[in-house]
Amino acid sequence: MMQRHNPLDQQSDGTSPELPPAVLAAAASAAGHAAVSDDIRRLGDETVTLLTHAGFARHFVPRAWGGTEGTFGSLVTAAAAVGEGCASAAWCAGLWAAHSRFAAYLPPEGQRDLWSAGPDVRVCAAVRPSGAARALPSGRLLSGEWECVSGVEFADWLLVCAQDPGGADDPPGLRMFAVPRSDFLVRDSWNSSGLRGTGSHTAVLESVLVPDHRGFAMADLMAGTPGAGRSRCHTVPAHLAGGLLFCAPALGAARRALAEWSVWAAGAQSRGLPQPDGSRLHHALARSADDIEAAELLLLDAARCADTGTRAEADVLRNRRRTAAAADLLVDAVERLFRTAGVHACGGPGLLERAWRDVHTVAAHQMLRRETAAVAYATSVFSSLTERDSTVVSRSTAPQEVSAS
Repeated sequence: MMQRHNPLDQQSDGTSPELPPAVLAAAASAAGHAAVSDDIRRLGDETVTLLTHAGFARHFVPRAWGGTEGTFGSLVTAAAAVGEGCASAAWCAGLWAAHSRFAAYLPPEGQRDLWSAGPDVRVCAAVRPSGAARALPSGRLLSGEWECVSGVEFADWLLVCAQDPGGADDPPGLRMFAVPRSDFLVRDSWNSSGLRGTGSHTAVLESVLVPDHRGFAMADLMAGTPGAGRSRCHTVPAHLAGGLLFCAPALGAARRALAEWSVWAAGAQSRGLPQPDGSRLHHALARSADDIEAAELLLLDAARCADTGTRAEADVLRNRRRTAAAADLLVDAVERLFRTAGVHACGGPGLLERAWRDVHTVAAHQMLRRETAAVAYATSVFSSLTERDSTVVSRSTAPQEVSAS
């Protein structure tokens, strides 16, 4: 019998998620190797093994294959905890979970290829269209390069997006394809200022034959289209949950930055800073704590919304707004801490400096751009109000029926 227990979903009672030993062990390993991972631009083997053992890869795998079909709330909590020690490790762990959710859109035969031996399969993905797919009687011949594939060196399977020419049963359009590790190469290309340990290199495919059962329409994933074997956690629209999972590592990194800064600031206070400087430290501490806690509340509320299984457009746009706002709050918090500490705490590489780089890099992701989220949200609100007003006007100007006396 395949294991269906997932440490990520352990709870101390009916309401409060508790971090179990497996997640704590993964978080400790990530923290212990964070500086080296940042330097060599990849996670350590031990950390990858422990993150997998902690249940990240199997978190959204269908129960039919031994997965647990877990919650967004428990995933955010666990990823943020890992992010306190290493945002790169939390980023990869969260994406392994998210991409297994994507893979649940594969036909049953394709899912069998991934999970027949067990649910702890690390799936990486590149959702930005690239490459070329050529139709063959037995499937698609896929070639091209896909950039920024986080954790690709540790992937068991890769999902890539390409424009599909269509076939007898499938119309033309964007399509996701599942490719095993043996069928793609990795080109070292990741040199970001933050999230350096994610090893988000380029995946290269050279004339790889992908059978039809290892593909699915990108439109279904984006819309959260229901289907056979898809549970509530699988039919959540991509934009409703995407920003949430991207932001969780930044939440952890910001928490750790605040803790590290507080140790420095307490020492500075004990050395007797002049009063203006002392007031400045008090102000920075309180405001950054407020921003981080507010961001956490926004993310947890967004996770609760995702866990209801809603597919409503209003909820999608609201969650995009919330997660983008949370990212901005976290940037504000670490920026304030970084500037207040100055060269005293940020004169060289360290926890605060790395957290500052990582949080800014997370917030730069297109899923967390506040301007884009704001325009989409406001357009929807104004449109609904205009429609409502038009309906009211229409009713008020309609001919009134007069009863005969």
